[in-house]
Amino acid sequence: MKFVIAQLQHETNTFSPVPTPWESFGGKGGPPLGADAYRAIKGTRLPMAAFLDLAEAEGAEIVTPFAAWANPSGPVDGEAFDRFCEILCDEVAKGCDAIFLDLHGAMVVADRTDDGEGTLLERVRWVAPNTPIAVSLDLHANVTDAIVRNATVIAGYKTYPHVDQYEAGHLAGSILLRALKGEVKPVMAWGNRPLLAHTLKQNTNEGPNKAFTDAAREAEREGLLAASAFGGFQQADMAEAGISAITVSDGNVTAAQAACDRILDVAWARKEEFIYRGEPLDQALSRAKRLAEEQGGPILLLDHADNCASGANQDTMYVLREALKLGLTDIAVGPTRDPEAVAAMIAAGVGATVTLDIGGKMDMPAIGRKGEPLRLTGVVRAITDGEYTVTGPQFTGMRCYMGRTAVLDTGAAEIVVIERNQEPWDRAVFTSVGIDPTRKRFLLLKSRMYFRPVFLPIAKGMVFCDAPGVGTSDWTAFEYRKLRRPIYPLDEFPEHR
Repeated sequence: MKFVIAQLQHETNTFSPVPTPWESFGGKGGPPLGADAYRAIKGTRLPMAAFLDLAEAEGAEIVTPFAAWANPSGPVDGEAFDRFCEILCDEVAKGCDAIFLDLHGAMVVADRTDDGEGTLLERVRWVAPNTPIAVSLDLHANVTDAIVRNATVIAGYKTYPHVDQYEAGHLAGSILLRALKGEVKPVMAWGNRPLLAHTLKQNTNEGPNKAFTDAAREAEREGLLAASAFGGFQQADMAEAGISAITVSDGNVTAAQAACDRILDVAWARKEEFIYRGEPLDQALSRAKRLAEEQGGPILLLDHADNCASGANQDTMYVLREALKLGLTDIAVGPTRDPEAVAAMIAAGVGATVTLDIGGKMDMPAIGRKGEPLRLTGVVRAITDGEYTVTGPQFTGMRCYMGRTAVLDTGAAEIVVIERNQEPWDRAVFTSVGIDPTRKRFLLLKSRMYFRPVFLPIAKGMVFCDAPGVGTSDWTAFEYRKLRRPIYPLDEFPEHR
């Protein structure tokens, strides 16, 4: 047997000013291709790694066209997308027995399509109309008819933060292998509800999203081959943005659809609980200061609106500016993207005292904001290449590239400044530059959820800091043009599906 196995992951924030060219999909100059793609993924906890393990257990010939993953950002460059499609379709056209794709489900492509994954799958189907396709999707997928119609079996992550990526890939791949052997006949059903669930309310360990994903788990325990509950990615302005579900049964589409509807009903019944309501920034930081006085540190200051895992700039300075104004000290900030500041610190050298405008280099026209740098004076404490390997429990084994990295120590704050956007999903964003996060009074993280398995275990408290940014949880800040309406909570909605 011959299997084609690939990864193409991007969560598109259509309101983000951050571009997404071909080079964004890899560590150095582009995504790994061919044998390099295999080496980049093998041994990690990603869905594509599960596909590789399953294929090797079957003794199959394996082709890996690419392993492409980019931080969430603005729409993917159209020519880059075309190139991915061509590379994949060229390999499929050579002939294969099955295709395994590690996808996200919320990709928007500039000047091409609002449904990147659906369009990719349509192109693959045109080349291989009868070849079975297994797909893994992120919990934040915006599921479309084209995605479901052109896949044979789909399974999504059931955790957020995402610690079961490998398991989702293994489930989708295992079902497809059973189908190849004639053991099952997978059929799928899917549906959605008009609900823009806030990402901050999609923690699968508590609240409404736990109930939503638990309903999917229960459907599997009751006999479905797979069931997935998707919270959706609401900063992708497309018609299908919002919650959805996919169920896979062994030949019984009626049972699959009934289970899908039951899962969605669980979320819709608790729609109000999916809505985040914050507090003014000065009040949040004052509360954090009191927490540190009472509990010690570190206290997590979560600048979630500038979270690059939601496609934000990762360079706004609103939270740090207010924290310094209120007298907070012993703060580690990380990371903040500012290639200009990095270059200036490298030119000055370790130990030099510099005065720099940090952050605020990118405007945010989608929310009517100009960039606002923060002028700071400090000592350059470290300069590194910004590379590290994630130790887990999320994205375990993945090699990360922050670009050239420097630390500015102002006395009150040590700021990790990087060239490339990087979610703080591992303590190495600090330890790789010589900062021990456990010894800080405050950790200012541009994160909304991935901090939980990594930084929450060492924290004495956490405070969500609402500030402007294209990762904001205030949906009214955006001008949606393609989103289906009415949709909750942007619109009043009758009490039915």
